[in-house]
Amino acid sequence: MHILEQVIETKRDLIHQVVGFDPKNDQLLKLDFTITNTELTNEILSNIDLFSAWIDEKLNSNHARYGIGGYNEHRTIYSRSSHFDTGEEPRRLHLGVDIWAPAGTPVYNFYDATVHSFANNNNFGDYGATIILCYDIAGYKFHALYGHLNLASLGNMEKGMQIKAGTKFAELGDKDENGCWPPHLHFQLIEDMDGLKGDYPGVCKFSEREKYLANCPDPEFILKATFS
Repeated sequence: MHILEQVIETKRDLIHQVVGFDPKNDQLLKLDFTITNTELTNEILSNIDLFSAWIDEKLNSNHARYGIGGYNEHRTIYSRSSHFDTGEEPRRLHLGVDIWAPAGTPVYNFYDATVHSFANNNNFGDYGATIILCYDIAGYKFHALYGHLNLASLGNMEKGMQIKAGTKFAELGDKDENGCWPPHLHFQLIEDMDGLKGDYPGVCKFSEREKYLANCPDPEFILKATFS
């Protein structure tokens, strides 16, 4: 068990949902974006409207409120953007969890936090509007990155501003403000920001997998409170 998971367990009753979810009535759908998913053709990935329609069809046909998944997943979908092509080895390993949902879906803070930084990472395939919050739980400090938000989410942000647990502080953006992706939340935990502000890699080279996974633990233990 990661030390952060141990810390979270001591405050389990104080952890709030990241997105609204009723476990009695709502369904989750695990989505696979590795090379084994042969449904995602180059034609679909190169056309944002087709890509979004594919996501919507999967959710609707499975009666799911959200699609979810992606931590430590080696994804071929990043070939759609040169943003992830760095030198001889492209970036393809995903470091967060994605929650696929309609644009405008509210995003809530799971625990008391302060605003570390925020930015509009406005590259094709990037995060678009991004907010990074800083947490201190029982003396253990870490960060959470919320990516692919709408631009309005940045309007009231101030560095150091306090955001209480359970507070709605953002919404998911559409393709024109979220880096040109089907609407979804990229949720990533980060221990050491390495001096970065408003941005941190959400996808790394496979050769750097161990380094980045050690700094970005699986947020599943926080999302359990969201989906249970």
